[in-house]
Amino acid sequence: MNNDNHWLGSGFLTSLQKYPDRPALESDGQVLTYHDLYHRAASLATTMHAYFNSTEPPLTAVFAYHSITAFSGVLAAVLRGHGYVPLNPKFPADRTRSMLTQAGCRAVIIDAMGEKQLDSVLKGIEEQLVLIFPERQDVADLVTKFPQHIVLGLNDCTQKELCEPTIPDADTIAYLLFTSGSTGVPKGVMVSHRNVARFLEVMQERYRLNETDRFSQLFDMGFDLSVFDMFMAWKVGGCVCNPSSQHLFSPANYLLESNITVWFSVPSVAVLMKQLGFLQGGAFPSLRLSLFCGEALTASVADAWQKASPNSILENLYGPTEVTLACTLYRWRGESSHQDCENGVVPIGETFPGMRAMVVDESLEEVNKGETGELLMSGPQVALGYWNNPHKTSQAFLRPPGSEDIFYRTGDLVRRPKDGEPIVYLGRIDYQIKIRGLRVELGEVEAILRVAAGVDRAVALGWPITADGAQGIVAFLETPKADVKAILETAKKQLPDYMVPRRVYTLAILPLNSNEKVDRKALANLLQSNEYSPQVA
Repeated sequence: MNNDNHWLGSGFLTSLQKYPDRPALESDGQVLTYHDLYHRAASLATTMHAYFNSTEPPLTAVFAYHSITAFSGVLAAVLRGHGYVPLNPKFPADRTRSMLTQAGCRAVIIDAMGEKQLDSVLKGIEEQLVLIFPERQDVADLVTKFPQHIVLGLNDCTQKELCEPTIPDADTIAYLLFTSGSTGVPKGVMVSHRNVARFLEVMQERYRLNETDRFSQLFDMGFDLSVFDMFMAWKVGGCVCNPSSQHLFSPANYLLESNITVWFSVPSVAVLMKQLGFLQGGAFPSLRLSLFCGEALTASVADAWQKASPNSILENLYGPTEVTLACTLYRWRGESSHQDCENGVVPIGETFPGMRAMVVDESLEEVNKGETGELLMSGPQVALGYWNNPHKTSQAFLRPPGSEDIFYRTGDLVRRPKDGEPIVYLGRIDYQIKIRGLRVELGEVEAILRVAAGVDRAVALGWPITADGAQGIVAFLETPKADVKAILETAKKQLPDYMVPRRVYTLAILPLNSNEKVDRKALANLLQSNEYSPQVA
């Protein structure tokens, strides 16, 4: 690829030339063509260019949620040659302020939801920022409210002449995403244009996507999987179908009413649809590609989804943010795939072209085939590291003994495959605990509970925590009620006594985090607070 093609904006501009009048975005009841979306984004980019010089930090913040402003703001940052920093208005203001100040962004693009929280977010920020409100024509009240900042509205962004897009170097930041940090302070993952371009190239080569495809968009932009929905669609001339608030609560209706052909979500969304009875045979005939990523996909859910979308390829993707969305994949083949599953969980498969996997022990020495260890990944998709945090970067991005390549430590436990076998995901290393000095894989306990209870989601936690592990295990089942005595009797037949849960909680809905994954920390907090009473055999 030449340097231009390494740039995240090159695909959009190519589609703009080929398909100016095709839909690029459907959102809030509006359809924006490639020409429409480009003009909105380029106007924002031109406005920001007029207020800054080349010495500013190369990052622009987008404080918006599932709105036209969110999409045009992201594209504006890219056209300006900046990396974008997505900020979620649903997050606590203190957390958002921490991200904004860490990133050093001088410009913030804000939608109506972001505006409601902005006063709290800006408290204590003394450096002058440029605050852009593309949904507001009259910003006089905001000028008064934020006198220390430059406040611009829609009228200020109407430029007669648009500046040419700025094409950055391939190894500059395309986006900066903040993930949770062990110290409680979010850490920013720097992903380069080269990283993303490589990912998109592999996906296009594998799936042959085109301008007729209609892409789902269920992720918050702070979740890196949203990058596929946007920039893969725009690379091939397809349409991003942004769900309404009602559609977010009814993904099956969203899929059908938006005529989605390319689906991408975390497995929890499919679990919910299965529980509500929407995964009936042939329910989604228009789907031609179904992708799941972000958490473990169970075989039962994969089977149900495949039956509901018989014309669709179904693949399970795996990849931390630090390895650019996904770096391994596994194609579901129906009944024949069950023999590849471990603990009822679909394998993560094989590595992307150009990526290399190592499975290592605690000394970072590669284990033998068939043995388990931590997964390390190397290759063109490995991110630049953590923003302004060389210590954390050196801990996570390193050269194992005898290797000249930099590998990212995923913290995930897998089994090194024998020849012809897929990589099997066994859980997080920190989900591996010790009880009475014996190692316990919580994923194994969860798999047995799912089958015994007939549920799609079960979570096992070590509790209470001790200095060297945990005293025992407690479990959570996503069901209003259950025959806990019978479930535990089944578990006792398959697990040693120290692995059988001491307590079982039944919850109608397990708590999810902002990325729609089961929130294990929230469940641990329930245990700490004794807020819920368990069912105990």
